[in-house]
Parts: sequence; structure tokens; C-alpha cells
Amino acid sequence: MAVAIRLRREGTKNRPFYRIVVADQRHRRDGRFIEMIGTYDPLRPEGDTTLDLAKAEAWIAKGARPSETVASIIKKERKKPQTAASASEG
Repeated sequence: MAVAIRLRREGTKNRPFYRIVVADQRHRRDGRFIEMIGTYDPLRPEGDTTLDLAKAEAWIAKGARPSETVASIIKKERKKPQTAASASEG
């Protein structure tokens, strides 16, 4: 089973909103998925993004291949400074 991390389009016409999902490549873009790991709103400033980076990296370690857009989102999330709450956990 080839697994991909990709965007699932939701929202309305001319107002897209995406969920970042882990899905089998054979399923439709907006079809069945294995796990939702984040969201992406391209119309908000700075591309309002939430992503569970730990889950994304775990899926990549298992062999999931991110799409080009998701790969760039992951790259940006890695560069973000850690928040005080996440820094105090470790």
C-alpha cells in the first residue's frame, strides 16, 4: 500500500480550506483517509496552518511520501520557533 501525505480540499467555491491527511494513493483526493494530521487555510495571512509535526515525521519514517505542497508546509513548520508550552514539556 503506497501511502501519501496530501491535502484534502474542503470549504466552498472560491473559498478553499484544506485538511492535511495521510491517505492511500489509490483513493480519491477528497475520499477516504487514514489519519488527519493538520489543516491549511491558504487565504489567511501567512497561510494559517496547524500541523502535528510529530505525527507527520512518524508517517514519513514509515514510508509515507508527502506531496510537494505538504513537504513545503512541513519545512516551514520545522523552522518555526517552539512555543513556551512545548519547550517546557521536553
